[in-house]
Amino acid sequence: MKKAFLALLIVLFVMACDNEENKKGRILIIVSNTEDMGDPEKHFAGNNLWEVAPPYHIFVSHGYKVDFVSPTGGKVPFSMDPVGISSYTIKYENFNGNVENSLTPEFVDYTNYKAVFIGGGYGPLFDVANNENLLSIIAEIYENGGIVGGCGHGPGAFANVKLSNGEYMVKDKKVTGFPNSTEVTKSWAKEGTLLPIMLEDQLRKNGAIFQTKSDLNDKHDVVIDERIVTTMFLPSSAIVAKEMINEIEKN
Repeated sequence: MKKAFLALLIVLFVMACDNEENKKGRILIIVSNTEDMGDPEKHFAGNNLWEVAPPYHIFVSHGYKVDFVSPTGGKVPFSMDPVGISSYTIKYENFNGNVENSLTPEFVDYTNYKAVFIGGGYGPLFDVANNENLLSIIAEIYENGGIVGGCGHGPGAFANVKLSNGEYMVKDKKVTGFPNSTEVTKSWAKEGTLLPIMLEDQLRKNGAIFQTKSDLNDKHDVVIDERIVTTMFLPSSAIVAKEMINEIEKN
């Protein structure tokens, strides 16, 4: 009798947790399948773990369910070793179990999501920024009242998102991301020469009011404008996620 009662309590607890998560809603994280940049030296593209795992942790710890989607689905490549929040979310919050089974775009129903996030790493510039299905999903989530977030090179992946009125989503909005001034000093993509687009240039081309280091009080500041939440560098990736949640709950 006691065992049956205990089992019932466990079932009720799990149901309560599921119901609470269902009340909160779902958030979509877009990741890249591209592992290298196509050069003979095989410079790594992929996704930056430190720009994806910390936001995932923030989302799930605040009660949101998270799905991953990538251009071709399945397992995706990551750079960086797991440390800190990344180690915690991998061990205790099933990060690997979810991201290694990323969806393909055709299995994503935009009406299920309150927000969409893209982290950094160079990968998204290669296979997300030009993927019409993924760009359409971002536009649909945004036009459905959702929040769009990005960190590092992530905002470059949604620079080309067009809304139903034919305008670019970023037009006339303050947006930031990994800036040209830093890109041209780094060897990671041969000073940007291996990239299909320069993030800052593409955002400006499509009408964004790009925020440089001189525009911000601190280079790690988060920029929020009309439900688009962005930051330049990886130390603020978790803050972007928290500000996205604030925007969701405000709306």
